[in-house]
Amino acid sequence: GITFSDGTPLTGTVAAQALRAAMAPDSHYAQRLGGVRSVAAGEGTVTVTLSTPNGALPVLLDIPIALGDGDRPLGTGPYVLTEEATGETVLTARSGWWQGKPLPAETIPLVDIRAADDLIYAFDTGDISLVTADLTGTGSLGFAGDHEVWDCPSSTMIYIGYNCARGPCADAALRRALDRAWDRNTVAVALFSRHAQAAVLPVHPASPLYDQEADQRRGYSTQALGELLAQAGFAQDQEGRWARGGAPLELTFVVSTDNTFRLSAAEYLAGELGRAGITVDLQKLPWSDYVQALERGSFDLYLGATALSADFDPAPLLTGALNYGGYWNDQTNALLGAYQAASGEARVSTATALWAALESEAPFSTLCFTNQSVLTKWGAVSGLTPTQQDPFYGIEHWSVS
Repeated sequence: GITFSDGTPLTGTVAAQALRAAMAPDSHYAQRLGGVRSVAAGEGTVTVTLSTPNGALPVLLDIPIALGDGDRPLGTGPYVLTEEATGETVLTARSGWWQGKPLPAETIPLVDIRAADDLIYAFDTGDISLVTADLTGTGSLGFAGDHEVWDCPSSTMIYIGYNCARGPCADAALRRALDRAWDRNTVAVALFSRHAQAAVLPVHPASPLYDQEADQRRGYSTQALGELLAQAGFAQDQEGRWARGGAPLELTFVVSTDNTFRLSAAEYLAGELGRAGITVDLQKLPWSDYVQALERGSFDLYLGATALSADFDPAPLLTGALNYGGYWNDQTNALLGAYQAASGEARVSTATALWAALESEAPFSTLCFTNQSVLTKWGAVSGLTPTQQDPFYGIEHWSVS
């Protein structure tokens, strides 16, 4: 019963074509569909064949299903792109929308924006009443004036990476101790201006895969930090500095200067380590130098950010391109494979086992997940329930003044 805006039925063939287009190397969705070997259409069906098991495949398939090529392919949604006699482009409510739900506006005018400053000006003056934004992202725009902010969870994870191959952090016992040194709530609430949610696991706290007991065990504690350092063979001198075998505990902490929020977080966390008796050399590097330092392994710690896939697969950090710390553990890899392949209740149990292994090994420490934001002029729109991929989710429940 699903139709495109011209009345054409949605078929398995069209859906399969859209998925194959999304798999193209230059596609925005190519990475998330990297484990798909082939897509075939049948009578009312689509068959997706994988190169490696992924029990959470469905959450990766929320891609646009479009009909036709070019800049304006047809969609199945509640609005259709049209042009007025004046030449203005608008979204017009479909009379034959297959869901048949009420919509908040018959037409939604669109504004052509070519530069960031133009976007800010158009929003401030009211020419635009709704924008999406990553308020803690690199180069985030500074919106002022009277507006409301509607946050939604994202899969963008802020974390501490460790050099597991050499240096002091090659010792898993030290990494476990440092995992208790991070004041995640202050990072999320104060330093990211409440546009983040603290987390200890590489999965969002809103997910059923999140282990609340692990969250309690791994919370910020200077007392636990000291106890774990002592168990790892470190001792404090008269000045309260930690050392082992006569060698002081000194760490090189690398952060990029391109993102002010992450830079502020690194400065705060480095200060916390210093107050705990650990000497820290915080190196604030331009992006290119930061990447070179990670690729060369010229760090003990680094503060990083990555947008995890919707199935919350930590493989890039453990075995993939983001494994700058050189971590490798056959048992952890086996647990990772079981987690990737599992679905349903088995995915929860395999996730719990994987999180336990990561707690023991601590190849990285999750700090928080940032939010995506939708900004609206004050009182212009109500009832928003945005998601990371769809700021218009639940638009039938909106009220537009």
